[in-house]
Order: sequence, then C-alpha cells, then structure tokens
Amino acid sequence: MVAAQLGRQPRSPIDVVARCHLAIPTVIAVPPHLDDGTPFPTHYWLTCPLAVKRIGRIESRGGVQAASDRIETDAVFAVRHNAAMERYSADRDALIAEDAPRYLPSGGVGGAAQGVKCLHAHFADYAAANDNPVGEDTAARILPLDCESACVVDAEEIVIRNPGWREPRR
Repeated sequence: MVAAQLGRQPRSPIDVVARCHLAIPTVIAVPPHLDDGTPFPTHYWLTCPLAVKRIGRIESRGGVQAASDRIETDAVFAVRHNAAMERYSADRDALIAEDAPRYLPSGGVGGAAQGVKCLHAHFADYAAANDNPVGEDTAARILPLDCESACVVDAEEIVIRNPGWREPRR
C-alpha cells in the first residue's frame, strides 16, 4: 500500500504508525539511515495522498513562512515547537545503530536545524501521536481526511493507486 501511495518502493524497512478511517497507512516511520547508508533525518513520513495534497496547498500559500513567523512571535508556541524538535531528534537518534555509517542525520523535524522546513513532516509527526504544535495547527486546517473511497486498491494481486480516487469536497 505504501509503495502505491508513494509511487515507488520505500528505500528502507518501514513501520506504519498511523492509518486513516479506511485502515490505509497515512504515516510511516523511517529509520535514520536508508538501506544504502544515506542518513535520513525525517523519521515520520506522510503517505496519505489527501493530506499531501492539502498540505501542499497550504505551503504554496506561504504556510511554512507563517509557521516560522508564529514561532518568532508566540512564546508559548515557540517553547512547544522547540520541545518537539528536541524530542524528534532524540527519538530518531536513539534508533541509530552503533555500527551506523559515518554520516549521521541531523536536525529536528524534517531535518530542520531550527524553524520550519516542511509542514508535511510536522503533520506526520503530529499524526504519529506526538506533541507538535506546527503539526497540530496544520491538522486543524486539513482534517478530516474523509475519503469516501480508498486511495489505493488491489488490482490483479498488486496494490495500485486507485484511478477513481477523488479528493472529498469540504
């Protein structure tokens, strides 16, 4: 299902950490190094096409900058954001094997050293049941993920993107 959602095979073993109301994966956990040893800072990856589409619209209208601006102007939001970044980094780094490749992933959510780099990554972290104020704010703008039909379907014993899937009207 995840490969069909992504349009490619995942580049490492993954764990599904969140599913939609149709029991289809929405968020996966990715290890800190991909199969080829490439460091991968994004521990939670969004796979839901509906969430990806809706968040992409927010980002295209300046959503990343708006979130970064809020961190600069809202002290409580900033404290929660910084805590989320530290927790994310610590959780990911705890998974790094002792014999890991020389290059290590860095940064917090989405590999950002500070601020906001990607609303998709913040939402994925939040949807994986973590406290993430940027992800929580994003969720308030895109939920519900209320597809009437599945984004992926079985087709002759393989799972493919559902050609009949449409974004639900809000």
